[in-house]
Amino acid sequence: MLKLLNIGMIGYGFMGRAHSNAYRKVNNFFDVQHRPVLKAICGRSVDKVKAFADQWGYESTETDWRRLVERKDIDAIDIGTPNNTHLEIALAAAQAGKWVLCEKPLAMNGAEARKMVEAVEKAKVPNFVWFNYRRVPAIALARQVMDEDRIGRVFHYRATYLQDWTISPDLPQGGAALWRLDAAVAGSGVTGDLISHSVDTALWLNGPIQSLTAMTETFIKERKHQETGKVQKVGIDDACLFLARFANGALATFESTRYARGRKNKNMFEINGEKGSMYFDLEDPHRLQFFDHGDPPHLAGWRSIHVTNFEHPYHKQWWVPGTTIGYEHTFINALADFLKGVETGKPAQPDFRDAYRTQLVLDAILQSARELKWVNVNPG
Repeated sequence: MLKLLNIGMIGYGFMGRAHSNAYRKVNNFFDVQHRPVLKAICGRSVDKVKAFADQWGYESTETDWRRLVERKDIDAIDIGTPNNTHLEIALAAAQAGKWVLCEKPLAMNGAEARKMVEAVEKAKVPNFVWFNYRRVPAIALARQVMDEDRIGRVFHYRATYLQDWTISPDLPQGGAALWRLDAAVAGSGVTGDLISHSVDTALWLNGPIQSLTAMTETFIKERKHQETGKVQKVGIDDACLFLARFANGALATFESTRYARGRKNKNMFEINGEKGSMYFDLEDPHRLQFFDHGDPPHLAGWRSIHVTNFEHPYHKQWWVPGTTIGYEHTFINALADFLKGVETGKPAQPDFRDAYRTQLVLDAILQSARELKWVNVNPG
């Protein structure tokens, strides 16, 4: 008999859809002991939240997240709202004894993230952050390759995350759809939205970042705010680049921008080590490129691994070898890992404490860009 897990979802936007889909499908593909129940969806608009509930099968609706957190029939709170709301909701949910799942980045800054970590650890409630790219099978295979010491000592790590959707100067800031362009709501621009993914992946694959130097740029200095109708200064970063040194001695370059014309969601990394190299690009998500220096010279070269076999991460839960899974499946994989972690007593990562370490790197990036100097990263 599966244990029912009543979900209270806050937010009905893009992430609300991705998470809801995961809750609905996880038991169809994974052998876990909990069955998520779409108990309640919460949002500010009565009409929109009702329409979302009807479409996704939620049993009830709320327009005040505090009422949702207080409900005795809710076991887990999922925070899919803008960044400036994460802290207050997470603290209340933890105090109420709820499981807490949160979209990335964890908070507006490291100080907020620290409070969230302390709250969930004091309450001893399961917690998780939806850095879903760890659950791309090819990226999970890259972690397996690192664990098997097939790369050896790492010399270089390079990552880019490129999009192009904010180039137009006519694009406003703020409001339900464009809150990521409003610094008061988002906290930062591409640093929190895109580079946070790159940093989370890098820390998972290659360990802590020790120090860095960064620069950011805001190309469009003023935009009309959708809620006030006034032209206001833009406070978020449109682009961010930084150099870093890992604790293991590897050197790194990171670049992220929303001004790369033609790039919709190019998230890539390359690792060069003593024994070999790896390369991944989310625009070709089913392949991991791998070079093995141990190959005989007449066979040496990059191999393109089509990550769809039963031996590859997650694929035994899905289709037959040679067929692929998509973006939405990364959230299902993540949820399955989270539930399995609760059930086995070995919490899945990233939990709040793990995501807090990523937040500290983001803080260091923004500090370095402001002060134009190298910054040591707080290890957390």
